[in-house]
Formats: sequence, C-alpha cells, structure tokens
Amino acid sequence: MPFASRTRVFSSESKTGDTKVKLVPCLSDNYAYIFHDSTSGLTCVVDPSEAAPVRAALKQMNLPLNYILNTHHHFDHVGGNAELKAEFGAKIVGPKEDENRIPGIDIALSDGEVWDMDGEEVQVIHTPGHTSGHCAFYLPKSGTVFTGDTLFSLGCGRLFEGTAAQMHESLSKLSKLPDETLVYCGHEYTQSNAKFAMHVDPTNLDLQQRVKEIDDLRGAKQPTIPTSIGLEKATNPFLRIKEASLRSNLQQQVDADDVDVLGLLRSMKDNF
Repeated sequence: MPFASRTRVFSSESKTGDTKVKLVPCLSDNYAYIFHDSTSGLTCVVDPSEAAPVRAALKQMNLPLNYILNTHHHFDHVGGNAELKAEFGAKIVGPKEDENRIPGIDIALSDGEVWDMDGEEVQVIHTPGHTSGHCAFYLPKSGTVFTGDTLFSLGCGRLFEGTAAQMHESLSKLSKLPDETLVYCGHEYTQSNAKFAMHVDPTNLDLQQRVKEIDDLRGAKQPTIPTSIGLEKATNPFLRIKEASLRSNLQQQVDADDVDVLGLLRSMKDNF
C-alpha cells in the first residue's frame, strides 16, 4: 500500500465516531490522553504524568473524569494519579502484574481480560519488556490502542526490567491488531527514533517519505501521534526484524533468530 494512502492529518485531537482522544503534553516529552465518548459521557485519562495539564484540559473541554488508566508504574506515567483521583473521584485502573506499584489503584486487570469501562470494551494486553508488568489497552470500538512505553512511533521501549524475548513477544501481540488501529504511545520520540530508523533501514521508501512528514510536523511544533499499526509495520525497524534488507544492514543472516535481531537492534538504539 503506497505511503500516501496511509498518511493522515495530525492534531491534538482525533475523533472516531462518538469518541475523541485529546493529547495532553506533560513534563518534557510525555503525552497523557483524554478519551471521551460523547454519547455515554465516559471520560478517562491514560498515563497522567502530572495533574495540572490534565486538569486544565478537562476544564477546557468541560468534562468530568471517571477513570485513570495506567500502562505501567513509572512515575512519568502515574505522577498525577493521587491528585486527579482526589479531585475528581476517578477510579484508577492498571495491570494486575503491577498493582503493588501503581499508586491508588482500584481495579487491577489481567492479561487477556476484557473490561467493560461503562460501555466501552477495553482489552488488556500484557506487554512486558520495558517493565515486567507493562500492559497496553486496546479499545476495539474506537480502533484505538494505548501502548505506553512498549511500542513507540518508529521505536520501542528500553529494556529496563524485561528481556528482548519479552519485548519481541509484546510487539508481536500489538502487530496483530488491525492495521488501521490508531496507536497512542507515551512519549514524543518520533523524530529521534526516525534518525535511528534511517540509520538501520535507509532504503525503505515508506520510511523516507515518513521522515519528511515528521520533520514538517515537528518544525511546525505539531505532534506526530497518533500513528497506526499498519504504518509502524511498514516503517518501524523493531516491527521489521524479519525483513532481509534490514538484516543485511545489520549484518545478520536471513535465518538469524528474531529475538537476537531485536536484541541487537535495541542495543544499537541504546548507544545511538
């Protein structure tokens, strides 16, 4: 599929039917996400690093806050939990594997669990690698997945608590979602990730075109999020480890183990 047919207009808000996702910049490069269903009135925020910008966005949108969803326990994803819970009475939701490390958690969800968030189906996908308890939240009705620090636009998370094998399995799970699924990740790392992607996959024509778009967006101080599963499969080197051209650039044999290739790629990115 040509790159042009996969490009889309980027802004701080995305709408799908009755649902809206608003990007809320936090700290230096984090994003929290406000998800709102205009029909049911449901509002949640995903990974609030800090309370103030989320509070300001909710006030601007004239919305309540029903739930706080955390993909993992790192402070730059849960730092606003306590303050927002106290102010709005929101329930905090996170992965069962991380329930002892997420402040104020009320609802702990397990891998494969399907949770009814006031009429919005949420599928929980355990995605260890960056941390041992990390999860992603997939909302099939709106075609949206919140990936935290597992899958980034043109990258993946550092392996702080997990292994390359775990990250490979986690990325494989996410890559099986429909190509049109919108991906909302934890940080605005795309431009930096693009430089590394071009270093290891320079002949990828889709990537070359995407880098131009990314540079234009960041030059205009616009977000590069959301991306999509299909776009990542075409341009993200961590989802292209089976590609012969990429393996050749990494001086890896075509039959090399996938986990070894991903581990090498992650190590190279750590030192890039």
